[in-house]
Amino acid sequence: MTVAIFLGSLLFAMAIGIPIAYALLLSGAALMWHLDLFDAQILAQNVINGADSFPLLAVPFFMLAGEIMNVGGLSRRIVKLALALVGHMPGGLGYVTIMAAVLLAAVSGSAVADAAALASLLLPMMVAAGHDKARSAGLIASAGIIAPVIPPSIGLVIFGVAANVSISKLFLAGIVPGLLLGLSLALTWWWLVRNEKVQPPPRASRAELLKALREAVWALGLPLIILVGLRMGVFTPTEAAVVAAVYALLVAMFVYREIGVRQLAGIFQSSARTSAIVMFLVAAAMVSAWLITVADLPTKVIGMLEPFMGNPTLLLVAIMVLVMVVGTAMDMTPTILILTPVLMPVVKAAGIDPVYFGVLFIINNAIGLITPPVGTVLNVVAGVGRISMDQVTRGVLPFMLAQLFVMFLLVVFPSIVMVPLRWLTG
Repeated sequence: MTVAIFLGSLLFAMAIGIPIAYALLLSGAALMWHLDLFDAQILAQNVINGADSFPLLAVPFFMLAGEIMNVGGLSRRIVKLALALVGHMPGGLGYVTIMAAVLLAAVSGSAVADAAALASLLLPMMVAAGHDKARSAGLIASAGIIAPVIPPSIGLVIFGVAANVSISKLFLAGIVPGLLLGLSLALTWWWLVRNEKVQPPPRASRAELLKALREAVWALGLPLIILVGLRMGVFTPTEAAVVAAVYALLVAMFVYREIGVRQLAGIFQSSARTSAIVMFLVAAAMVSAWLITVADLPTKVIGMLEPFMGNPTLLLVAIMVLVMVVGTAMDMTPTILILTPVLMPVVKAAGIDPVYFGVLFIINNAIGLITPPVGTVLNVVAGVGRISMDQVTRGVLPFMLAQLFVMFLLVVFPSIVMVPLRWLTG
């Protein structure tokens, strides 16, 4: 009954068009009423406590860094470097998209920002070269969702806070899976375009390659600083977010000189609006998280999954399928905030490493960003690329299947994640 009231009120609120943050508050209030715990003061306290978290400060700073990257020319220079490196290969613009996405993921952490940048810069080039527009848009959308997996990742930060798991370890554990997602896209693209007669751009000369590398080296320095700093214990993930934002701002203003003082207000306002949306979601979800604990819903879920508890692989498969279904109807952040407090006790009871589960969980949620009908990244690419949702959905399907294959490969072979993590953490 408790589960029915919580899910029923949440789904009903979403169905009638209430924004997800308010729907979470409404479902929390309904659950409080059912448990005879309703108190407006407790509701307000949980909302405030939900956003009162030092690690969550990483979210607005990483978002600010991503906004500065797109406006300040860092993203464009990374794309130019990828074009100089692999653009001349058969189907080269697709490989440029994948390489640029991986490099952007290492400095941004936002799938929406990366997909928007790639769609605006590369989709017109791919269409002009003769590639199918739907397929090209699908590749860009699926490449954009690498950002929540490769550090620095906003999704991993939110999961780390919600699950009380080390964000530094989550960051380091996401590197290899993120690269595998990129590799799966490259193999799929190769298979799809192997018979196309599209003339790739000419090979860049050595001088052009060196120029592109020289211009991009400042942008590429950011992920290096973050990863080395985290690995050596120089700063925490929250401090790394501040370093990323300040570094991106200094490079954009004084090295590339594409941002002036007059543009700062607009950049700060844009990132503040996006951050406010995410932080309000987090604050609202903490009410539900507290009530989920009070109502002992995790114990009920453990009882439902009891047949799988003896086999961690089967349990993970069952959980991944559940998250996939939820991801078709809900965006990444609310999915993380709603399911994490429910699933983490199950994962711990089954003896599954929380960091390993966190990476799988975020990969699944990232794929949900390109899963119709909600598919936030699909909508972004469709809007920026001026292409219908139906076409983007058709184009993204083979790439989404390849990424799902990688996810379930990691479920079956956890050592792919854990062995590199042990090596990186010493």
